[in-house]
Amino acid sequence: MTAPMIKHPVPYYSQWESAALVPEFITGTRSAADDPLWPKSGADTAAEYAFWAPRMCGVACLRMTLDHLGHPVPPSVPLVRNLVEAGAYVCDGDTVQGLIYAPFADHVTDRWGIPAIPTRDLPTAEISRHLQAGRLVMISVHKTIRHPETTEPPTRGGHLVLAVGASEESVMIHNPSGLPGTSQEYAPVPWHRLEQFYAGRGVVVG
Repeated sequence: MTAPMIKHPVPYYSQWESAALVPEFITGTRSAADDPLWPKSGADTAAEYAFWAPRMCGVACLRMTLDHLGHPVPPSVPLVRNLVEAGAYVCDGDTVQGLIYAPFADHVTDRWGIPAIPTRDLPTAEISRHLQAGRLVMISVHKTIRHPETTEPPTRGGHLVLAVGASEESVMIHNPSGLPGTSQEYAPVPWHRLEQFYAGRGVVVG
């Protein structure tokens, strides 16, 4: 994969309000309901925030994209509510299906005028091509990509990260559930390792 280095200046957003506390949230040593910054999410209660925070990787990617493209960035939970109305999340009690790419992409285009293309067949070479063309790419990976060199994921996909840069050796991601100081912002993932985590699908935006 031969391409010049590209690194888009994309602000980082975690799917939790307190990005520094992500290690505690993902290990369960602290409940999301105890996130001291939860009111910033726009949720009505800490419980509502705690329900959605583990599920808001796609919303975090959207917020990063909006900020990068110069749009006002709404709080996360109101964005979730809008996406539920748009059919991008389908709720059945405590079960949530989503993020569903097609209605998500339609909503992004309709509301903000941002081109968004969902794709179920997105080879890694295409990720690089889109980045070189100035776009961002939301890609479906296994959540353990926060440790790309030391983890053998049990499956591919299930978690959305935002590809924001690329070189010949690696893709750079903003990971909404990454670890502070190591795998949140501009985290490099070697292309050969990405294949182990990546489900081959995503949404091209911008």
